[in-house]
Amino acid sequence: MDCKDFKMIVDQACRAAEEFVNIYYETIDKRRRVLPKLYMDKATLVWNGNAITGQDSLGEFFEMLPSSEFRVNTLDCQPVHEQATQGQPTVLVVTCGIVKFEGSKYRYFNQTFLLTTHAVPTNSLPVWKIASDSFRFQDWAS
Repeated sequence: MDCKDFKMIVDQACRAAEEFVNIYYETIDKRRRVLPKLYMDKATLVWNGNAITGQDSLGEFFEMLPSSEFRVNTLDCQPVHEQATQGQPTVLVVTCGIVKFEGSKYRYFNQTFLLTTHAVPTNSLPVWKIASDSFRFQDWAS
């Protein structure tokens, strides 16, 4: 792969990551019941060290969270090399920001997503799904 091809792949990954982040955080704040549809069937979420796997379990988990207000301050992404993913387009997305859950104060968080394309018909745009998600509060020591 030459530099021009790699730059195109990086640009595509950045566009996909930005679109995904906008959709994800709007969905978790305003339409949480549909959030599991953004995940692959057997996706795993590790929420502050606690693992949840599968869309049904994710749906139950998200429904029990208090209402939220997420603000993303930083976003970074990079394509994952095709040799590591058997040629499946995959993007690593990292976000940092602040979140306020109902009844709580604002807290810093970081979240890391591994996105991969879902099977799509020929000539369609790729549909990105979450294969893996890791969320952590970033509390500062006093």
